[in-house]
Amino acid sequence: RPPITCHVLDTTIGKPGANIPVALTLLNRGESSGPLNVGSFTATTNSDGRVTGWKSADTHFQSIEEVFQSAELDTQKPLRWALRFDTEAYFGQRGITAFFPEVEVRFVVGGGEGRNEHYHVPVLLGPFGFTTYRGS
Repeated sequence: RPPITCHVLDTTIGKPGANIPVALTLLNRGESSGPLNVGSFTATTNSDGRVTGWKSADTHFQSIEEVFQSAELDTQKPLRWALRFDTEAYFGQRGITAFFPEVEVRFVVGGGEGRNEHYHVPVLLGPFGFTTYRGS
């Protein structure tokens, strides 16, 4: 499994949020400022509401594992990531207008030994609200 995964549960129906487009973006190189224009990945949640693999959306890094191991990045500094869920498309399939057309969750992957951990980000989702936490 990749070092970053996510899971969506639709609280309006009590079931997994299937077929939700998700984008994962590396926001920095381990520095406190300055955006990074590489490290974008895409996926769609499966029938269980999970993303278990990512497709590279750029040509710089081909996998998240490559980002985690890259000599270009300071391995001692944390990396900031963003997960963006296309909730408008998901709820629109059911004829529901979502108050939040997309949900973005930003989080930090620790430097040093933190790069050896797995980061799982579950999202509990409804058309008018969401919540998230660090899963296992």
